[in-house]
Amino acid sequence: MSENLKKLVAVFYQASSGKEPVREWLKALPEEDRKTIGKDIATVEFAWPVGMPLCRALQGGLWEVRSSLQHGRISRVLFFNLKSQMVLLHGFIKKTQKTPAKDLQIAEKRMKEVLSYDS
Repeated sequence: MSENLKKLVAVFYQASSGKEPVREWLKALPEEDRKTIGKDIATVEFAWPVGMPLCRALQGGLWEVRSSLQHGRISRVLFFNLKSQMVLLHGFIKKTQKTPAKDLQIAEKRMKEVLSYDS
């Protein structure tokens, strides 16, 4: 698969410290989970715009990649679209039906940070 066929290119949010929280979260997951989430992110990159059940719009320009993992678990990677980039802001294993406010706040804070650098 060629980079130039992607409609969105996934990039990791990078904190001012240089850390990439989503990349670090992914690396800490079991290999099978990493493969599933990576495949779902790649599908969004090549097939954007993508709707349910893989991708869903949240609030304020945020989107989520919805992955079904082994043993009935689910994960979410929250992102926003910036100049044909899919900026991966926050990832977590979802434990409740509703996306926790804390996780949305983390993604919103990071999105505002990226947007302030971009302007």
